[in-house]
Amino acid sequence: MAIATAISDEGAVDLRDRADVSRQIKLVVVFGLVVALLVWFALTIENSTVLYTLGERISKETPAKEVNGQALAWGAVAVAVVALLLAAVNKVPRGGLGILVFVLVGLAFFTGFLVWNYADQDLGRPLAMVNPLPGTMRLATPLVFGALAGCLCERAGVINIAIEGQLLMGAFFASVASSAFYSAEMGLLGGIAAGVAMAWMLGIFALRYQVNQVVLGVVLIAFASGLTAFMLSQIPDDYKQYFNEPLVLERIAVPVLSDIPILGGPLFNQTLLVYLMYVAVFLVTFLLFETKWGLRVRAVGEHPMAADTVGIKVNRVRWQAVLFGGVFAGLGGAYFTVGSTGSFDNDASAGNGFIALAAVIMGRWHPIGATFAALFFGFTWTLQAQLQVLDKIPGELLRASPYLATIIAVAGFVGRVRPPAADGVPYVKS
Repeated sequence: MAIATAISDEGAVDLRDRADVSRQIKLVVVFGLVVALLVWFALTIENSTVLYTLGERISKETPAKEVNGQALAWGAVAVAVVALLLAAVNKVPRGGLGILVFVLVGLAFFTGFLVWNYADQDLGRPLAMVNPLPGTMRLATPLVFGALAGCLCERAGVINIAIEGQLLMGAFFASVASSAFYSAEMGLLGGIAAGVAMAWMLGIFALRYQVNQVVLGVVLIAFASGLTAFMLSQIPDDYKQYFNEPLVLERIAVPVLSDIPILGGPLFNQTLLVYLMYVAVFLVTFLLFETKWGLRVRAVGEHPMAADTVGIKVNRVRWQAVLFGGVFAGLGGAYFTVGSTGSFDNDASAGNGFIALAAVIMGRWHPIGATFAALFFGFTWTLQAQLQVLDKIPGELLRASPYLATIIAVAGFVGRVRPPAADGVPYVKS
């Protein structure tokens, strides 16, 4: 193993792994950039008074309050400087404490950046900083479902480019089922059925006929887009109430938890679909990493021949993972109709399936990592919508930030990102 050497004050030689040296250099560079930007934010603030509210908008329950923006900005600088010093002496811990350090630096950067944006406004009336969590949860919910579907498929060795098509079909048939049965909950079942049907098509061509899975995914997306557009055009105006006027899921407030300041409303005053998302993240993580079935899924995704040698039915396990992933993709598609807007429109998924696929990669094919990546995407979109009015930074740059983060992650800057070894490789029993 390659090593780096360093001479201590006592003359002893300390041996360090090259990966540890690389990690230290990366942390110093990243934290150094964060400190430099935060200092610039703090120095360029002239009017220290900034308005904020704990709600999504100003109301009688959540009125606007004043805060010292420069104090917050310099406090954020202090947090980042401490992290930089820890990185410089290679004392940033690994594991849970290390993640805590990264979260604190991220929150510090977000605070300084937000204060800088809302300070020194040149508008008719000052705008207040608002809670970004409600918008984040709205935008991230279908992404999380799509990412879970991607994790299940790719952990089993099947590339699922067709998440976008699954979301689209799920959205359409959720609308149809909800309208036909006059029940939002039936819409969820319609979305699941459509997602599983698309997963079945993916399995047939990828596992049975061994079609190139990347090309197959693109074809399935085109198929879903064309089919839903055609079926929507065939619904007469007089019959839209039976096929495309679905009921929307109502919010359900969790007692006590929904009253928690800042977090309670966005997390615990949500629809049934959002609560199903919480359960789905836990369920997929548990199944993949704590059960015999999950071990088999990961085995056929990494080394299918070895799995076959010990008696595992490789393609059977892959079929199970693909169809199970279709359940979550269908629920994600249902969000675009019965979970939020109601009636179905052409291309209602609006490219979210591709974003979900990026979240899978950014999350390193792990359900928890993919969930946080999806939340990050939703957060940046919400931030872009809130900050574009202030016009300090082009909104397009903010919207591109999650994609840039994904490229950085795939390039290995935040650690090795490696898909399952047999991902996209058909298995033929010899």
